Amino acid sequence: MVTIPARRKRATIHDVAVEAGVSRGTVSRVVNDEPYVSSSARIAIEAAIEKVGYVPNNAARSLVMQRSEAVGFIVHEPHSLFLDDPNIGGILLGANTVLSRADYQMVSLVIDSQRDTDRVARYLSGGFVDGVVIVSARHEDPITKVIGKLRLPAAFVGHPPDLQELPFVGIDNRASARAITERLMQTGRRRIGMVAAALDRDSGADRLAGFTDALGDRFDPALVTRVPLYTFNDGAMGMRELLQRDPLIDGVFAASDAVAAGALEALRDAGRSVPGDVGIVGFDDSSWALRTQPHLSTVHQPAFGLGAAAAECVLSQLRGEEQPTGGILLETPIVWRDSA
Repeated sequence: MVTIPARRKRATIHDVAVEAGVSRGTVSRVVNDEPYVSSSARIAIEAAIEKVGYVPNNAARSLVMQRSEAVGFIVHEPHSLFLDDPNIGGILLGANTVLSRADYQMVSLVIDSQRDTDRVARYLSGGFVDGVVIVSARHEDPITKVIGKLRLPAAFVGHPPDLQELPFVGIDNRASARAITERLMQTGRRRIGMVAAALDRDSGADRLAGFTDALGDRFDPALVTRVPLYTFNDGAMGMRELLQRDPLIDGVFAASDAVAAGALEALRDAGRSVPGDVGIVGFDDSSWALRTQPHLSTVHQPAFGLGAAAAECVLSQLRGEEQPTGGILLETPIVWRDSA
């Protein structure tokens, strides 16, 4: 039979005060880094804290301060995409870097179902976070409505059409898609199609709009296939459908680098060479762009910068600072490589 040792009692401010020979109020002032404590008392208290193993009770402190010192990072994507999408990882790291510098904890919340939505809504309503960064919000997203109702400091990465006055950080997906499609057209391609993805969110819809803008009168809706997600498998599926519709297609804009990588695989299986037979471009400049052969021409999306800017926007609101109207847009240069 295994004997489980009793849990050690948590040291309290009272224990520190007894060890240091001072009042609890004096200990509290040292713990909260307040003035009016003599240097000798501060040294004695710090030594006592070390000896008794005292750790401040942040939960109790949060109740008093009405601050959790935590910021939620909400991703509205399937769980598998949360792990596989390098953009989400970059945004997460950017946000966490800024929050960590400010001594805030980041809490990741992934929404993949109505049950997840209800759970996260209850969590936000409980005051467990001081603000939120939201990635991949949809049109009429229930979480957006909850955040607005709670008046929770928030920053969206992207700009759903019903966002109203809530702050956001993003890129001009439409202009960027138009620019890289025009660059693809300049290579002499005549039958240009698109594997469009994630049309239920602003990024996907705007990239399709930019593609349409670039082609103008040459736009052929039959040369656009629509897939649900920015994934390799969806890209391969969409490219196979494009080839069935028009075997003579010679140019493709894929809605993301992961989609482009899947499209490349489908082209290779069909015996089409890239860029000889078909020129292909992606979007994101993610790790996918350098994992393909040939390497992808693409639009650079500053994922780390988006996360960092969104987190800074939340912290700025927590400091009570006035927010710029119209959101924050970051630059998205074209990175031209060998795939087109």
